[in-house]
Amino acid sequence: MVDSMKTRGGWGTPPWRINFTPPRRAIPSAADFAVIGAGFSGLAAAAWLRAIAPEKSVVVLEAGRIGHGASGRTGGTALEGAAADDLEGLGDVLGGVRKILARLDVECDLSLPGAWEIGRRGGSKDSLIAWNDSGTLRVVNEVPGGTLDPGKLVSGLARSAERLGAIVAENRAVSHVKWSDEPMIHFAGGTLRAGKILFATNALSLKLSGLAESTVPKLTLATLTAPLSDRQLDEIGLSEKKPFYTVDFPYLWGRVCCDNSLVLGAGLLDAPESDDLEEVDVAAPEATRMFATFERRVHGLHPALSDCKFTHCWGGPILFREGWRPVFAEHPASAKAIVLGAYAGHGVALSSFLGAWAAEALLDKRGLPEWGALTARRAFR
Repeated sequence: MVDSMKTRGGWGTPPWRINFTPPRRAIPSAADFAVIGAGFSGLAAAAWLRAIAPEKSVVVLEAGRIGHGASGRTGGTALEGAAADDLEGLGDVLGGVRKILARLDVECDLSLPGAWEIGRRGGSKDSLIAWNDSGTLRVVNEVPGGTLDPGKLVSGLARSAERLGAIVAENRAVSHVKWSDEPMIHFAGGTLRAGKILFATNALSLKLSGLAESTVPKLTLATLTAPLSDRQLDEIGLSEKKPFYTVDFPYLWGRVCCDNSLVLGAGLLDAPESDDLEEVDVAAPEATRMFATFERRVHGLHPALSDCKFTHCWGGPILFREGWRPVFAEHPASAKAIVLGAYAGHGVALSSFLGAWAAEALLDKRGLPEWGALTARRAFR
């Protein structure tokens, strides 16, 4: 089992390093745009707002540290599109992300060699992957995709937003919003009157963002191995370093990092009745058993993995709603605000892509998609 010092309670410690701390700056009493949440979506939106409308003021309010939620805890697999199929008008997500990151001058080790869908039936006889996992896992399809470093993406987007003139304020948890023609945001340490607001908190602060009745939060689990040798990667069929995910159950996903370590994930932890994922602890008995079972499962995938060591285990927030469609809509309380989130595990590329779209929508340069409209129905339990 991984060294318990790597978990330290809470959600554990991911391997990604966020190496940028926004400078402490005075928060004005009013701004053209306020962004609540400093993950991929919120930071991309803030940077894009300033890039295309430099005359507008932008303030980002983050409850903790930048990347505190899903963005700093994802596995870093970038996939085309969304978890739901056929979202009309979505466009070229991966191509769009490339252009957005290039314009914002963000370097995050983005690599798009494709991704493998793997399964226990219908796999190719020439599959490089042949693992023992409730049957033989083989490659059944190749789809657009790749990987990136989540820590570098969070850092790069925050650095870009600051460089372009946005204020990014950490440890400024928003308690509530008083809705009016110019909404008043109440946060730790003060208030902010905003022309328009983007809620980009995903699985956190569901009541604040108006998602409590239409979405379900979970905590997805992930592990990191110590670096493997090139020979080991070749033996398990991952020398091309393409990420993978299963198309059947039991679920399994993973990717190879730049140092040949292997990120692998499976399993979801339920939120408590309060829906507050902050109360979930990956060092608690249930999660500890899940990690131990998963590590044994990884050791059994292939002889080359039989004695691999695990250095990190952690959890990351993930949000679902019925139909697996993202939420991208006006806030239930006001047309002055947009809510963005519920990527159902496809947020690595989609969040930055939709963050830039949200910026254009806030500027009335682009409309909101029909598939993003809110519903009042819970996704599942």
